[in-house]
Amino acid sequence: MLFDPEVWQITSLSLQVSAIATGISLLIGLPFGTWLALGDFRGRSVILSIINTGMALPPVVVGLVVAMTLWRSGPLGDFRLIYTPVAIIIAQTVISAPVVTGLTAAALEALDPRLQQQLLGLGASRGQMVWYLWREARLPLLAALMAGFGSVISEVGASMMVGGNIRGQTRVLTTAIVLETSKGQFDTALALSALLLVITYLINLALTWIQQRARKGEHQSASRN
Repeated sequence: MLFDPEVWQITSLSLQVSAIATGISLLIGLPFGTWLALGDFRGRSVILSIINTGMALPPVVVGLVVAMTLWRSGPLGDFRLIYTPVAIIIAQTVISAPVVTGLTAAALEALDPRLQQQLLGLGASRGQMVWYLWREARLPLLAALMAGFGSVISEVGASMMVGGNIRGQTRVLTTAIVLETSKGQFDTALALSALLLVITYLINLALTWIQQRARKGEHQSASRN
């Protein structure tokens, strides 16, 4: 299997769509979660409860809603995105964005609330304050990134519904595993599953190494002080 070009094409597509979806989720979730954590406005608790509910959103429900939106009879049907990698990215972003947003808000809310006032009192602009708070919460923010990536790399329901599992176009590792299982090719399905687990482990290992290195740097800095 390791020398099969189709396996590498499927693996490459899986990594591409999941990485792009996670990146978009980070661009959405980091500022939105920051706004929710630092804001004090009416309806904030309602929005947070919606985000928290979205963190447990069933992927098949996301796939159904996105598919209905992208079908030719749907509001975005003229773009002809259904059964394309872009459709998978959209569905995975909808799944991952609430995870990143909710964990970002929780990470920043866990910081000492007096820290904001101290930074502003020292003359920091709001942008500088937010940047410093991100640095202070970088360890849980990395955990949010890992959780967002993990929620999409292993997702199958939405990807199959909006992507169609088309060979050479939208077939990713998870949908390929389902296909091989339905055909009774359990050895191939197990091999693809092992490949998916190895890839997921290596990516999370790299992110965990970065997280632990940052934590070690904090401890060394604290010991010097």
